[in-house]
Amino acid sequence: MRIAAVVVVVAVALIVGVTGGGGHAGHRRAPAPFAWLHPTVPPADWKAARIPDGATLSYPPGWRPVETDPGTASVALLSGDRFDGFLNATPKGGAETAANWSRFRPDHNRGEGNRHVRLLASAQDLPFRSGRGSCVIDTYTTSKATFREIACLVTGPDSTAVVVAAAPNTDWDDQAATLQRAVYGFIP
Repeated sequence: MRIAAVVVVVAVALIVGVTGGGGHAGHRRAPAPFAWLHPTVPPADWKAARIPDGATLSYPPGWRPVETDPGTASVALLSGDRFDGFLNATPKGGAETAANWSRFRPDHNRGEGNRHVRLLASAQDLPFRSGRGSCVIDTYTTSKATFREIACLVTGPDSTAVVVAAAPNTDWDDQAATLQRAVYGFIP
């Protein structure tokens, strides 16, 4: 009788582990660092910034567009000339893939001149509103501050684009929920 009970417990544990507890294969829970990723429609008072390929980045009131690279959409929460938060949508532009994203993004940050780049977490095949994505959470230091970012390469039905959400480490706790909300509202 004890062996049968152990077999049942192990079988249930395997089913929960494979399906994420939801009971349906393919509906896995996001890994713990990305457990906040629940794709939903942004709040009604948020604005939208679009890039030429159609990817849409939603952002909250009080954030304003900032000029960055051509073909991208960037918004920031500013205190004077200091970034308290930053959001960006960029079309896929090179050799980045879902499979190499956890290496590509930190290497990209180093190539931008950032120092002390450190990968904190990564995951693939995460759900977005109209696609699937590979994401990293990393930190890096610029000439002005040390930042934490969420950066995701998201593939939808018609395009692949990158969404970045970043804040100085000193502001991360205050900005994390807003940045995460913007990421999970992203449409590639």
